[in-house]
Amino acid sequence: MRALPPRERVRALSLRAREALALSAERLGVMLGPLEKDDRGAPLPCAGWFWSLTHKPLYVGGVVAPHPVGIDLEQLRPVSPGLFRKTADPEEWALLAAEGRPAGFFRFWTAKEAVIKTGGEGIKDLSRCRVARVESVARLVADYGGRRWTVDQAAFDGHLAAVATDGLRVHWVLPQE
Repeated sequence: MRALPPRERVRALSLRAREALALSAERLGVMLGPLEKDDRGAPLPCAGWFWSLTHKPLYVGGVVAPHPVGIDLEQLRPVSPGLFRKTADPEEWALLAAEGRPAGFFRFWTAKEAVIKTGGEGIKDLSRCRVARVESVARLVADYGGRRWTVDQAAFDGHLAAVATDGLRVHWVLPQE
């Protein structure tokens, strides 16, 4: 895919993410129809099911749930101090005191991005989402839009995936390492 021009690459990755979404729906026994988005590009529920997609050059992801849901995926890499400061405030960073960069940064970044996807908002809302509690290396809780969101996370092959729900249990299907 790296040989494709940028727009074609994004289209191809989006199609692969939709295949991942179809697998998620199949595992739940859900039949999704056409996947539509609103004028802002936010996914609209399909047959009463909410859905979310993510894609990066090496991996894609899709999730379907009976309630609002969001997914994000990032490759772990160094980040600038400015982006680090913009992602969370000192009070939030104190919750991850034992974790270093870049893993700690991407715990918050993927969690917040997954949460804001539940409302169909873009990255502009990142600062309105706040990490309230870190429960474990695989789960944290965030506040956004007047609601509390559970975020389950999974690390694999130098990447971190996050799924935000209103407390539903997440069943991961990850690439084999």
